[in-house]
Amino acid sequence: MSERDCDIAIVGGGLAGGLIALALADARPGVSVRLIEAGPTLGGNHRWSWFASDLSPEGETLMARFDSMQWADGYDVRFPERRRHVPTPYFSLTSAAFAAGLERLLPRGAILTNSRAAALDAKGVTLADGERIAAGAVIDCRDFAPTPNLSGGWQVFLGRRLRTERPHGVVRPILMDATVGQTRSYRFVYVLPLGERELLVEDTYYQNHPVLDRESLERRLKRYIGRSGWTGEAVDIEAGVLPVVTSGDFAAWQQERRTDGVARAGAHAGFLHPLTTYTLPFAVETALAVASAADLSGPRLAAMLDERAQAHWAATRFYRRLGSMLFGAARASRRWEIFDRFYRLPTPLIERFYAARSTRADRLRIVCGKPPVSPLRALGALVTSRPALQKAE
Repeated sequence: MSERDCDIAIVGGGLAGGLIALALADARPGVSVRLIEAGPTLGGNHRWSWFASDLSPEGETLMARFDSMQWADGYDVRFPERRRHVPTPYFSLTSAAFAAGLERLLPRGAILTNSRAAALDAKGVTLADGERIAAGAVIDCRDFAPTPNLSGGWQVFLGRRLRTERPHGVVRPILMDATVGQTRSYRFVYVLPLGERELLVEDTYYQNHPVLDRESLERRLKRYIGRSGWTGEAVDIEAGVLPVVTSGDFAAWQQERRTDGVARAGAHAGFLHPLTTYTLPFAVETALAVASAADLSGPRLAAMLDERAQAHWAATRFYRRLGSMLFGAARASRRWEIFDRFYRLPTPLIERFYAARSTRADRLRIVCGKPPVSPLRALGALVTSRPALQKAE
C-alpha cells in the first residue's frame, strides 16, 4: 500500500488481539491487519477456558476455528459439605493451540513476533528497533497493568501439568475443589483432565495481596497430588497473578492509559469478569464488534471501544460488590461457604453469572436467604475501600 503499511495494527498478540485479528480475517478479508507481539510466540503461556453458555452463535463459530478441548458432560465442584455436577459443557484452549490456529488462519505476513512496541499513536506503531508501521487504526491489546485507580484483590495460581503413570480416573473438570485446607485466602484446586494419563492441577487463591509464594504453592500442590494417588512426571508449571476488581474510578483508569486516537481492548481496557477474572467471552464479543466496525477511522473505533468498556463497567457493578463482600466480609477460613451456597442455585442462573448476564431475579436469588456472611460485615465491606490494584515492590 502506498500511504500506509496496513489498515489496522493490533499491538499485543494475546487473546484479545488474536481474536480481533481472526474476526477481521473472517468477516473483512479485504482489511489488512498486522498483529504485533513483543514475545517469541502469540498467546504467551496461558490457558483460557469458557462455558458453552458464554458465547453467542457467532462467538461459537469464531472459537470453533481453534483446536480446543471440550467436556460435553460439564464439570464438578467440591466443598466440605457437598459435591455437585453441573452439566454445562466446558471448553479449554491452550496458548500453543491458539498460536497454531492464528498462524494457520491469518494471511501471510499478518503476524509480527519479537516486535516490541515502543510507542503508539493514531497513525501507527513505532517498534523498539525504530521501525515504523503506519496504520489507518491502532488497537492496543497489551496486558493489564497495575493501577492506583482500581481497587480489589488478586487471584493467584500455580498449576502443574502431570503425565501420570496410570490412568488417573478423572472424567471431567473439577472447577473448584474447596475441600483442601484453607489459608488466609479462599483456596481451591482446579483439575483438568487432558487425557487418560494427563492432568492439569492448579492451586488457586483469592487473596488480598499480589504475592505468589511459589515455594508454598508448590508444596501444597504436591501434597494434593499425592493425596489423590497420582504419580508421574511433571511436564511444566504455569503461574499467574490476576486482578479481581471490586471498585475504582473507571474514567480515571481509562484516562491513565489513553493515547488519543488509539483504541483499546482486552483486560487492559476493562473487558473482564471482575469477580471470576474470566476474559474469553468478552474478548470474543469485542472481536466481533471490531470486525463489524472495521471501516471506522482510528479515533471513531477508539471511541466505540471506550463506550463499550464503560457499558461493561456499568453492567458488572453487581459482581464487583460481591467481590467486595468476598474479600471484606467473609472470614478467610470460611470464604468457601459463599461459593458453596452459590452452587446450590439452578444451573441456568450459574451459567448467566459466569457470562456476566445475571438478571434482576438472579441477583435477588443470589443475595437473598440466609447469608453466608454477617450482614453487618457485608455492609461494612461495601463502604470500605479495598487496596489499590498495584503489585508489591
